[in-house]
This record gives sequence, structure tokens and C-alpha cells, in this order.
Amino acid sequence: MKSLVLALFLGIISLPICSAQQTLSASSSGSQGTPNIKFEETVHQFGEIQEGERAKHTFTFTNTGDAPLIIKNVQPSCGCTSPDWTRKPIQPGESGRVTAVYNSAGRPGKFHKSVTVRTNIEGKSIPLFIKGTVVRNSN
Repeated sequence: MKSLVLALFLGIISLPICSAQQTLSASSSGSQGTPNIKFEETVHQFGEIQEGERAKHTFTFTNTGDAPLIIKNVQPSCGCTSPDWTRKPIQPGESGRVTAVYNSAGRPGKFHKSVTVRTNIEGKSIPLFIKGTVVRNSN
């Protein structure tokens, strides 16, 4: 019984010491910071393209925050659009890219597609748009 009381007493005394060490190490490492993303443009107009052409546009962005920016995923609005993006963390002040490729084969007429960029910025996703008109081949 005495050893149980002694163990509880030592446990209670050590709690504030452990908490103080955790707080000290967290505060000594500094603030984690927050990434931020700024695109040069969020909409690209191709104008007219020929049917069968793979229309490609690269959107560029800069991390305007003070922590690394990570592009977690880029989701196209349909299977006719395929994305590619910078996969490595983008440091503050550095730039990255998101590329959208639209396959116009068998799709004459106007198009307005999107790719949605998901980042490590909590609660923030950015839609990017490509649009234009596919002109039917006369062959």
C-alpha cells in the first residue's frame, strides 16, 4: 500500500515537470508558420483549337506564406482533362506549376473544364479553369 501511495505521489509531482519540458521544446522550436498560394492566373482561354489536339496550359504559382507548401492532389472535372503538378514541397518565395491537358478528340464545340488544387493549407482548394472551342476537322 505504501509503495502504491509513493508511486502515485511521484507521478503527480513529475507531471508538471514533463509538461514544462514539452512546452519549452515546442516554444524553442519557433512557430510553424503557414503556407499560402498565389496563382498568376486561374483561368486560361485557348480560343479555337482543332479537334484531336491536346491543348496544354501550365498555371504557375508562388508560395507567399512562411512555411512549405505541398500540393496534395489535383483533381480534374472529367476524364478528358489530365493534370500534372509540382510534387516536391514549395518553400516560401519559390514557385511551382500545375499543368492541365485537354484531349479534344471527338469533342467538337465549346468546353469549360476545371482542375481543383488541394494543398496543405487547411480548408483551401483552388479551382483552375481552361476553356475554348474545339473546331471540327473537315477531313
